[in-house]
Amino acid sequence: MISGSFLKKPLFGLIIYRMGMAEKLTETYKHKGLRKNLVALLKEKGISDENVLHAIGTIPRHYFLDDIFLEFAYSDKAFRIGAGQTISQPYTVAYQTEVLNVKKGDLILEIGTGSGYQTSILACMGAKIISIERIGSLHEKAKIMLKDLGYKAQLILGDGSKGYAAKQPYDKIIVTAGAPSIPDVLLKQLKIGGIMVIPVGDEKQQTMISIMRTSESAFEKIVLDEFKFVPLLGDNAW
Repeated sequence: MISGSFLKKPLFGLIIYRMGMAEKLTETYKHKGLRKNLVALLKEKGISDENVLHAIGTIPRHYFLDDIFLEFAYSDKAFRIGAGQTISQPYTVAYQTEVLNVKKGDLILEIGTGSGYQTSILACMGAKIISIERIGSLHEKAKIMLKDLGYKAQLILGDGSKGYAAKQPYDKIIVTAGAPSIPDVLLKQLKIGGIMVIPVGDEKQQTMISIMRTSESAFEKIVLDEFKFVPLLGDNAW
C-alpha cells in the first residue's frame, strides 16, 4: 500500500534518531572545506555541470551518515545506511545528476529515496521532486532529514518499480538502484522530451543508461559507464 504520510504510531527508533540529530546537524568550517575538496575531486573526475557541483558543495553529506562514518563523509565512497542499503558515492550521485540534465522547475520522479541525499541534491537544484522508497525506516528518516534541511519533496512509501502515475508525465526520472531491465511502466510516465537515467544489469554490476522519450512510442537510448548499485526491488524489478 502506497502512503505519503507519516505512520500514525511513532517508532521508538525514530525518536532516538531524531534526538540524536542535534550533534550531527552541525556545520563547521571543516565541513565546508571538505566539501570544497570533494567538489575539486569531482571536477578532476570529469563532472563539469556547475549546478551539480554547486549542489554537491552545498548539501552537508555528513548529516546523512551514521556517526561511525562521519569522519569519512566527504570521501568519494559509498556507505551503509541500514536495511541493506547504501548512500551512493558522491561521484555516482554527481554523474547521474549531470546526465539527467536537471533544470530549475523540472518535475522529477526519483525511484529509491534511500538516505535522502540524492533527493536533497535535486531539491537544491530547484527541481520539484516525488521520491519513492520501499523501506519504511528509510522513508521516515528521509522525511525528517529533508524537513530539517528545509527542502521540500513529496516522499512516498511504496514500490518504486511501478513509478507513480498520479503525477505523470515527468520531465525526468532517476532510478537509484540497479534494475534487471528498463521497466516499461516508467518509460510511459515520461513526458515527450523527458529523460530517464537508470542503471541496468545484474545484481553485481550495471551499466548507466540515459533514455529520452522522443514521441508517444519512440525512445532514444544512450549506453554510458559501468557502476554498482544495490538491486531495484519490486514487481517490475528483481
